[in-house]
Amino acid sequence: MKNTLRIAGVYIGAIIGAGYASGQEVLQFFTSSGWIGTIGAVITMILYPLLGYYLIVLGDKLKATSHKRALYHITGRYIGPVIDILIVFFLFGVAVVMVAGAGSLVSQQFGIPAIIGNIVLTLLVMLVMTLGLNRIVTVISWITPFAFLLVIIIAIYSVTTSSTDFATLESVATQQLAASPNWFLSALLHVSFNIVIAFGIMMMIGANEKDKVSAKRGAVLGGIVLGLIALIINLAVYANIDILQYADMPMLLLADQFHPLLGTLMSIALFGMILSTAVPCLYTVGARFIQADTRNFKIGVVILSIAAFSLSFVGFTQLVNTVYPLQGYVGFVLLAGLLVNVIRTRGRAGEVAEQR
Repeated sequence: MKNTLRIAGVYIGAIIGAGYASGQEVLQFFTSSGWIGTIGAVITMILYPLLGYYLIVLGDKLKATSHKRALYHITGRYIGPVIDILIVFFLFGVAVVMVAGAGSLVSQQFGIPAIIGNIVLTLLVMLVMTLGLNRIVTVISWITPFAFLLVIIIAIYSVTTSSTDFATLESVATQQLAASPNWFLSALLHVSFNIVIAFGIMMMIGANEKDKVSAKRGAVLGGIVLGLIALIINLAVYANIDILQYADMPMLLLADQFHPLLGTLMSIALFGMILSTAVPCLYTVGARFIQADTRNFKIGVVILSIAAFSLSFVGFTQLVNTVYPLQGYVGFVLLAGLLVNVIRTRGRAGEVAEQR
């Protein structure tokens, strides 16, 4: 059970900073579609467990030391190099978004210059990434339960205390900046871009984790929780969209309305969630080019962290609306490759069974 929860924590932690933490992501991918966006959130409760489980299985099968070998296996030697470059580019882009998010967080909550948050997060990313994969997994799994509990408390409170009528909520929600013009496509894009983020770290866990059963269970449990978080946050943001529509960090604003102390705790949790996503992104990018956990790797990730910091001043909300949907479309190719690989594997298994 301990290992199961640890792996579930990593799966959730790798994604939650980019896909959920601020509430801005859920707003653009689900809430902006109106009430029907709730169905999109429910769909993710099915897709995240299935994909997480399969990434663990495939990582174990291929003994992946980086995402490159697995990616070429899934998408082929011709498409693989193109998708490889795009994934590396977008993973780095997500890290940039996370650094920008840290700046927006400290600016909104504490009224201090955003650059302070950018600098602090960058330094923490450098520190954590020099610890090695096992310690990174441990750090991320520590952050996740605390953050998850706060998100659930704030979301439930926000839903139950909302008094705005449905017609107003629907009108305001559908006027928000959206990831795509269609609710179903937005839900698929949300899963797709997040799986690109988790792909490398989950593959490497599948290859390195000795307790395979717990790893698989952890992936399924983590996937279910990710879908549940999407559903609950979407309901909370939708129920309060009239007061959240201009906030970079909607969940932080909801926490402040609950109680200032909870707002402070939520800002700490959000910072941790942002860190827990930035680290796997830059770790995966670094491991793509340099042997992980070596001296050269540590130097490389420090350089990557500084580069992410340098590009983080575009603006958090705009970066979310630009980087995430584009990464989602690239992720569709990866998901298609995973589906084809599943069909091929089952087909071969069936042929072997018939021969016997």
